[in-house]
Amino acid sequence: MIDALLRELHAISPVEALGVVLGYLYVLLIYRRNRLGWIAGAISSVAYMYLFAGARLPMQSSLQVYYVIMSVYGWRNWTRSERQDAGGISRWPLRYHAAAVLAIVLASALLAGLLRHETHAALPFLDSMTTCTCLFATWLLARLKLENWLYWIWADSLTAYMLMSQGLPLSAGLYLSYLVIAAFGLHTWLRRYRHQSP
Repeated sequence: MIDALLRELHAISPVEALGVVLGYLYVLLIYRRNRLGWIAGAISSVAYMYLFAGARLPMQSSLQVYYVIMSVYGWRNWTRSERQDAGGISRWPLRYHAAAVLAIVLASALLAGLLRHETHAALPFLDSMTTCTCLFATWLLARLKLENWLYWIWADSLTAYMLMSQGLPLSAGLYLSYLVIAAFGLHTWLRRYRHQSP
């Protein structure tokens, strides 16, 4: 068993290792509401853009481009919030989330159909579902919306399964760690939200 683990670790590419290390750094810094996390996230996303393209996960690869763009947006928004001392956490109404979930499911089904006909995507619906969920969760995170963590918990669970099935165990482990951190993030941000001045 140890020999098999050592072979797996030896087979990990430097690009995947870089993406994993910076991915952990990104989530930990964002969890602590440190805007430097956006820089680590951008660099990690560039590494994963290349890695996911090689794993035949085109939606995940495309998602990384969005993450780089959102890293710039997140950095600017969090910097502005800090300067204005208005960087409070806020919430979205339930009806907005219902509409968002419906939009995510419909967009995922449409994208999966396109991927089935136009590409050799390994897991078209799952790839599309995780991508659409992550697109929305990243936007909520950059806007300091509390519920972003719920979307991350869902997306990280699905992504961990998808990456494991595609032979990327270290990256799957990263997403399982993200899942745990997202649960702690939800708890921490909820506590901060409740203690904010009205």
